[in-house]
Amino acid sequence: MDPNTKAIFFFVVFFIDLFFPNILLVYARDIGNKPLFTYKQKTEKGPAEWGKLNPQWKICSTGKLQSPIDLTDERVNLIHDQALSKHYKPALAVIQSRGHDVMVSWKEDAGKITIHQTDYKLVQCHWHSPSEHTINGTSYDLELHMVHTSDSGKTAVVGVLYKLGEPDEFLTKLLNGIKGVGKKEMNLGIVDPRDIRFETNKFYRYIGSLTIPPCTEGVIWTVEKKVFYILFQL
Repeated sequence: MDPNTKAIFFFVVFFIDLFFPNILLVYARDIGNKPLFTYKQKTEKGPAEWGKLNPQWKICSTGKLQSPIDLTDERVNLIHDQALSKHYKPALAVIQSRGHDVMVSWKEDAGKITIHQTDYKLVQCHWHSPSEHTINGTSYDLELHMVHTSDSGKTAVVGVLYKLGEPDEFLTKLLNGIKGVGKKEMNLGIVDPRDIRFETNKFYRYIGSLTIPPCTEGVIWTVEKKVFYILFQL
């Protein structure tokens, strides 16, 4: 096995083992330790059935603005940097597993993005593998979601897509935290969201929803058009 192939192999095994210990049955659990929902297709608690599992999740099946979607220039607006400005800063953060993903959340003010003169405070980020959004039908190895909220309670998410390639500075700095991740919050100390690489020149922008139950609609999605490379520096 050549060095590049070996590095990619270690990334895949390491990432799946830590982030998704059972990638075919990734689920959220209730206090009784029973699965609430799963990402596994064609199962009784899979995505096609989410709207039937809980009356409050009905919109998962009936909603007209559900995410994720396939991103194409014809389907959504391709916007430029005037439509988004970011003002992040280092702040105290914690990491934990939510069952369906691993989340880093900031306990202090980590800055904001501004969309159409409205400020959205950075709250947390998490990862999905493989990507939830596709571009022209193409799926990618990883998708980062940076979740922001406004003073009025509206949600704006910045999505960044990755394929295997080069080490990622942000994930590499979180490596120790990821190794020890559990259901309880673990202190990461100061985490700088400016280490997350994404550009502000071309994005896909559309109004969609949360991608897990309750699938709430009205979420402003801004997905980076450029696909980045990612690899742990092991």
